[in-house]
Amino acid sequence: MRVLGIDPGLTRCGWGVVDGRPGARPTAIGVGVFRTMAELELELRLLELHTAVTALVREHRPDVVAIERVFTQNNKGTAMGTAQAAGVAALAAAQADRPVAWHTPSEVKAAISGNGRADKEQVTLMVTRVLGLPSPPKPADAADALALAVCHAWRGPAQQRLRAAAIAGGIGAPVRPTTLPRWTGVAAR
Repeated sequence: MRVLGIDPGLTRCGWGVVDGRPGARPTAIGVGVFRTMAELELELRLLELHTAVTALVREHRPDVVAIERVFTQNNKGTAMGTAQAAGVAALAAAQADRPVAWHTPSEVKAAISGNGRADKEQVTLMVTRVLGLPSPPKPADAADALALAVCHAWRGPAQQRLRAAAIAGGIGAPVRPTTLPRWTGVAAR
């Protein structure tokens, strides 16, 4: 399975591509960081990210795009930009008809290092070891994106089977859409 990992960010958006499967050592295919200039208008920064992720999806043809799920950050401005970057990456994947998998930071850290509270240095060290890289990927956003891709390669298939079993058992089954009456406006009195 080929996985494109995205560590979303408005200023720096890390990306990493791996080939892998559960129980096997993954192979790094590519890694990098997209940067946008803070001086640009927000919509132009998002457009640059969308264009870059779209190009990556076309070039590497991943089976799935794994994106870090944004929870909360101390800086609300940073959290907003991170969420917007994640949304743009998900949009690019959807436009290319690629499924999107969302992973929490602690889930990724636990998968790559065995510790859900690992710091950036530990994640970078383990990504370097697990992938057999000659040197650590830099900056940390690139290492985080590779960690996301490895996490999904190892855990994604099991998560999908659990989700399918839950739905088959009636847990989390899709809700039947209800047709609402057509709104005709406010009646004149």
